[in-house]
Amino acid sequence: MGPFPGGNWKAGHYLLLLLGLYALVVTLGFALRGRQLSALRAEVGRAKEALFWAPEGYRLPIPGACLPSRPENLPNAPRPYRKGVNPGFIFVQGDACVPVLRGTGVVAAATGEVVKAETAHTPLSPEEKKALLDRVKGGATPEDMDLIRGLEVWIRHKDGRISVYAHLESVYPGLKVGMRLRRGDPIGYVGQTGLAPSARLLFELWEGRPDEGRFFGQGLGKEALLQSARALFAWPK
Repeated sequence: MGPFPGGNWKAGHYLLLLLGLYALVVTLGFALRGRQLSALRAEVGRAKEALFWAPEGYRLPIPGACLPSRPENLPNAPRPYRKGVNPGFIFVQGDACVPVLRGTGVVAAATGEVVKAETAHTPLSPEEKKALLDRVKGGATPEDMDLIRGLEVWIRHKDGRISVYAHLESVYPGLKVGMRLRRGDPIGYVGQTGLAPSARLLFELWEGRPDEGRFFGQGLGKEALLQSARALFAWPK
């Protein structure tokens, strides 16, 4: 009789037992290494995520452009037709240091994630424009502002701000919500959509959701606004 009750063990049986135990040890070892490898991969993923959202400066959204100088093209400029003010910078021909024409390329002002990308746009009919202008005489809702801006792209940046690119002719091919962009990546083309009277880019930078939070430079006078903008966009005085 073998060493176990009811068993008749021979040398081969012990060998099979040892081989089984060895296989179990090896399997557990691979499982542990697998978990360690998974943990390492997760750590690398977290490092990449942290690197992507690391602090970074802003650039102007049209390559080679300078900050607008005309008061009507700066944040806080009055917009009596809707009983409000302009929340952004308007880059237009003759006030941007570079040509601003329909089809001029627009780029991301900073690294971030696309949270809105309108790939199709239907121009307002004359009747719809009149109805919109009548409706906003006492103030525009966020929905009204979307119509006023025409075709838009929104990007959420590392510091929590959201940049808005409005009056676009079209978005860059393949651009869609959820995409991650680097500063300077193409996002679209200057257009004349919404209520834009000519080809232009309206660029806004918001703390919080557009039309609900505060826009960059809100309440500042022209000189203080330009000083803050030069610092933000690293633009020389």
